This record gives sequence, C-alpha cells and structure tokens, in this order.
Amino acid sequence: MESYDFVSLVSLTMPSTTARLAHQGLIRPPHFLADNVMYETMMGSIAYGVSTDQSDRDIYGFCVPPKEAVFPHLDGEIPGFGEPKKRFEQFQASHIDDSSAQGGKGVEYDLTIYSIVKYMSLCMECNPNMIDSLFTPHECVLHITQVGTMVREARHLFLHKGCWPKFKGYAYAQLHKMRGKNPIGKRLELQKEFGYDVKYAYHVVRLLGECEQILMDGNIDLRRDREHLKAIRRGEVPEEDIMHWASEKEKQLESLYHSSKIPDQPDVTSIRQLLLKCLEHHYGSLDACVVQVDPAVAALREIRDIVNRVSNLFQSC
Repeated sequence: MESYDFVSLVSLTMPSTTARLAHQGLIRPPHFLADNVMYETMMGSIAYGVSTDQSDRDIYGFCVPPKEAVFPHLDGEIPGFGEPKKRFEQFQASHIDDSSAQGGKGVEYDLTIYSIVKYMSLCMECNPNMIDSLFTPHECVLHITQVGTMVREARHLFLHKGCWPKFKGYAYAQLHKMRGKNPIGKRLELQKEFGYDVKYAYHVVRLLGECEQILMDGNIDLRRDREHLKAIRRGEVPEEDIMHWASEKEKQLESLYHSSKIPDQPDVTSIRQLLLKCLEHHYGSLDACVVQVDPAVAALREIRDIVNRVSNLFQSC
C-alpha cells in the first residue's frame, strides 16, 4: 500500500478534475463520466520533474463506464449480427483554460480519460504513456477511488519484456521528430534557440531510460534522471551527444532484454482477474455478465487449442 502525506490524502477526497471542469461548463463529457472517474494523475513534465511555471497540466486517468458499455450483450447486442453500437473508449479535451485555478492565475489543461477496459488493455501492451500514468509520484495523483487504488497497486503486473520494442518505437519516433527539418510554431522556436528540438530530445532519453529501469529492476522511477533531462531541456547537451547516447543505449538495452528476469509476456489471466475484480467492486455481482469457467475446463480447452494448432501446422506442410 502506498503512503500518502496529509496534503495528498486531502486532494484524493476532492471531486475529480473531470467533474470540476464539467461543472464549470469548460468541458462536455459523456453524461456518466464526471461521477465515474476512478483515477486521475498529472503527467508530462510535472510527473517527470522537469516542469516550469509555463508548463501545461496534462491529466490522464480512467473511468468505469455503464455496465452495458462493457458487456454489450446486456443491451441486446449479438456479436456478428447487425451494426454494433459505438462503445466508449476515451474522452479527450485539449487546451482547457481554467481561469479560476491557482487563485485566479489560471491553468491550461489537456485531459484524457479512458474506459478502464481500454486503459488496462493499453497498460498490458506496455504503452509508455499508460505505464507512466501508473508510476507517477504520489503527489501527482489528483483523484483516486478504491478501484483506482486496486489498479495502481497492481501496476507491476503490467511490466514485461514487451516494453523494449514498444518503448524503443516511441523513442525513435521522437528521435526522428527531433531531427525534423521543417518545424513550426513552438518547435521552430526551440530549434532556433538551441539548434535542435530539445523537447523531443529529452523524451528520447526519458523513454530509453525508463525501459532500462523496467528490464533491470522491474520498476520505474519517473524522476530518476530528471537532472539529466533538465540539462537537455536547457540546451546544455549537444545534439551529437544525444545521438551517441541513444545509439549506445540501444545496444545496452538489446543485451539487457535477453538477460532480464522480468516476464516475457503479460500475465493475461491475472490482469483479466484484476479487471473483473474492479468491475465487480463498482457494479456489484457480475453473475449476469460473465460466465466463470472452471480452471480444469479452461486447461482442457487450452490443450485442445494447442493440439489443433499443431495439427493444422502439420497439414499445411
């Protein structure tokens, strides 16, 4: 169980940011969302410990949508028959100007709230943003319920070796953008000031550094390398050094990937059980929603599927 200081405990009892912004008329989320947000945390430069006074507030979180949105058969939907109804997956709102925040100084928010199903699915895939949102420092957590606590406390369950190709892909996408030749807006200003885009550069270093922590320690401290990241954002690290660092780190991580002791793949069964436990806590009994399969029957089905795959393989040879 994580420990929260008094200030954090007070903040966790407050309404969600989503609910507050909706009440102020600054956002228009689906009707169920404001009262069913389970978890919200600040992300971005604040979470990584490199923010400035001008930094926006990036907020990520998840909600539990109505039961029929998770179990569409309760609403009469038959898979494969007729047009499936659109299901809620996420709500996004950008550049929300809350002029009343911080004693009238104002705050600009970017808000993303996922369905718990989509959120946990992305975490299981080692999506860097989703994984980061579970490992933010506790003072970044703005709103958390018991369901939110259940997921956050199980955050290590989502870490596996699949983080390496996933984080690597995101890091090198940032590296490609860093070296882009036609920046615009704020990106152009950064390139003019520092000679290259230092914001993209710090994300390259951050992502590869986080992946190293996962493979080596099975854990993430988002602020471990903040002094290095701050130096990059101040333009104190030459672009050539970033390129060399990334190249060497890739070699190290490739080796670490093979020697790491963390699981090769996500524990889908345990994550599914966690999801169902969260849904049951929120909705009550799931007897009418989910058929609980006997473990012995499930094992026999798995053996049957393996036999069928092997049989099909021989038939195709």
